[in-house]
Amino acid sequence: MRHLTTEQPNVTSASIDTLSSLEIVRLMNTEDQRVASAVEAESDAIATAVDAIAERLSQGGRLFYLGAGTSGRLGVLDASECPPTFNTKPEQVIGIIAGGAVALTSAIEGAEDDFDAAEVDLRGRQFSQGDVLVGIATSGRTPYVIGGLRYAQRIGAFTVGLSCNRGSELEDCSNVVIAPVVGPEVISGSTRLKAGTATKMVLNILTTATMVLLGKTYGNWMVDLRATNVKLKARSVRIVSAISGLSELQASEQLALCNGEVKTAIVAAKHAIGPLEARRLLERTSGKLRAALES
Repeated sequence: MRHLTTEQPNVTSASIDTLSSLEIVRLMNTEDQRVASAVEAESDAIATAVDAIAERLSQGGRLFYLGAGTSGRLGVLDASECPPTFNTKPEQVIGIIAGGAVALTSAIEGAEDDFDAAEVDLRGRQFSQGDVLVGIATSGRTPYVIGGLRYAQRIGAFTVGLSCNRGSELEDCSNVVIAPVVGPEVISGSTRLKAGTATKMVLNILTTATMVLLGKTYGNWMVDLRATNVKLKARSVRIVSAISGLSELQASEQLALCNGEVKTAIVAAKHAIGPLEARRLLERTSGKLRAALES
């Protein structure tokens, strides 16, 4: 562990306990600015992972995140945000954290050290060859994550390793390795800081880019969103209005006719057809709104 970049002491924060609150804020902000460039350096690897994920999801496969502690929580968070944002099925993107749901809010002693538990957790969700597993381990050596990746490799699934250290054990069991090296943390070893931020950034890109490739957006509009609250319902109306040219009142009425389905409402309005025919047209274009509008 002492050789890991994320475990090294940070010389810039060696006297952090002598600084004022403003100085601490500025120091942390300066360190955080290193994160974006570290993620940028991994662009090729991230894009390779996105292509693999999109291909498998388009064929009915699923995306799994696997991690412990902060890494596991971030995976669960990203997975949970896909249904409302992109109207994915809850079982399409799944986050698994060592120790189970209770570990989301409490530290579970020894959970990350259980090499065999990940296989049990994956089997319990019928993880298969057609799925993708993203193993998230800042250190690159977490036994729970390594165990999951090795199981995934053994059954022929596609594996992605996400770490903030290079040359880790995780690289031996991953088809693609994403390793944004953010350097030592402001508080030595506290990887919920820069490493956590880098992890969140990578996960944001993985799912967002994948969903764009799958036709879940039109331009930068989230046309496959699920309107589960007042804010999202209002957003749905604005999106339909902006793309179709309808007034917001007309867009609201069209959405009501189309059971709240944004893409269906837009296609029906633009082609002057009914919801059923609009849905059929979207099915023929694999749900891609641009292709449906241009057909």
